Amino acid sequence: MNGISSLTSQLISQVLAKAISPADQQRAALHVLDWLSCVAGALPAAAAAPFRQLATEQSGDFTALWTSSTSLEAALAFNAALGNVLEMDDVHRSSILHPSPVVIPAALAMAQYTKASLPHFLNAVLVGYEVSIRIGRAIGRSHYRYFHNTSSCAVFGAAMAAGYLLQLNPQQLVWALGNAGSRTGGLWQMRNEPVFTKQWHNAEAAKSGVSAARLAKAGLTGPAYILEGPQGLFAAMSQDAKPEAVLAAERQWLAHHCSFKPWAACRHAHPAIDAVSSVLSAAGLHQLSTEAVQSVEIGCYQDALTFCDKVAPYTEQQAKFSIQHAVAARILWGEPGLSHYQPDVLQLEGVSRLRQRIQLQLDPALEQAYPAHFGASCTLVLQDGRRFEVRLADTLGDPERPLHIEQLRQKASSLLRHGGVAAPQISALCQLLAPPQSELLAADTNPLFSLLEPPFSVQTL
Repeated sequence: MNGISSLTSQLISQVLAKAISPADQQRAALHVLDWLSCVAGALPAAAAAPFRQLATEQSGDFTALWTSSTSLEAALAFNAALGNVLEMDDVHRSSILHPSPVVIPAALAMAQYTKASLPHFLNAVLVGYEVSIRIGRAIGRSHYRYFHNTSSCAVFGAAMAAGYLLQLNPQQLVWALGNAGSRTGGLWQMRNEPVFTKQWHNAEAAKSGVSAARLAKAGLTGPAYILEGPQGLFAAMSQDAKPEAVLAAERQWLAHHCSFKPWAACRHAHPAIDAVSSVLSAAGLHQLSTEAVQSVEIGCYQDALTFCDKVAPYTEQQAKFSIQHAVAARILWGEPGLSHYQPDVLQLEGVSRLRQRIQLQLDPALEQAYPAHFGASCTLVLQDGRRFEVRLADTLGDPERPLHIEQLRQKASSLLRHGGVAAPQISALCQLLAPPQSELLAADTNPLFSLLEPPFSVQTL
């Protein structure tokens, strides 16, 4: 204000000036493949049903993935809602948000709307991730105590990705981000009840971002100082915002700093799963019976305790936010798979008894390192008296311990199969979006849409 350029306008200028290499586009393609597989894997889930009904009740030319051609709004709602149902979507640690469920469906819809090439679509994903993450890491942990960052911060990324594809000028982009931020939110109360509100949060964030961009193109003005203004986002929704983090220099696109999730659980449960895997490996074991375990002690950072300390989950959703259940599944079955979160499994006597033997406690060192690092410690004591310990600073799938390309392909193929997608389409998607694809990235067309348009290669659900 007072003639000073707003944070939003500076952020937009910085992002638009950043060079994009083929390696950056290939990274974006991996995130798109990961997101597509998460959507496909969620197709049979109960949370998908309301959004499928909405999509099938409307008509239009936009793709509700593997479901129907429908209106722009219904396609956005369906695609954004399903991306995180399995809790396997990508995550950025210091911003504590998942970019893909909000940014990628917004970019996909606008790429269809503008008939964008594959490279241009991937560029939009990169700039959307960048804006989401920069605002998310600046808003502070006090915001995360009450607000769902993926909804409240990734809406800016959806507006940026959509605006990029609509070729908005910098002033229009300021309006789009300003209006997207002016109505953002998403309260965590839904984590205390067995509801599907998280899917609604993501759907509304994607829709709001796209609407803000389209209206900005039509001339709807918006507040430039939505981030740092006296009644803006940071003042209203945070007690420890760090506005300087919005513009902090970064050598890479921040999509490269995101983590891919190997297991179907909240990311806050992954460090414990990884720590248990490491301690079992050190002991020369793969899995154990309930009777063989005397106790398991897991050291956590505070947010892991806040969101994932549930010793007796009774729904699939609660189980995915239970460190105790994730650890029990890892001990009993070698790795927690999708089937291990079903209600009948949760009530098995051996599983319930083992969860009772798993104790969580705050680890001050892990808390200090968080959220830059998602770590955990594990102390396993067996009934025969043997004791094993391990401490991990970072978790499998993080940039420091990345999943390999083949592991990402296997994850995508498995989830696509789980959703009923036919083998030829799975192969084509993995070939198209998993590196190397340098020739495809140089093309002026978007072969992705030919794989997503009806008739869909998917079994009837």
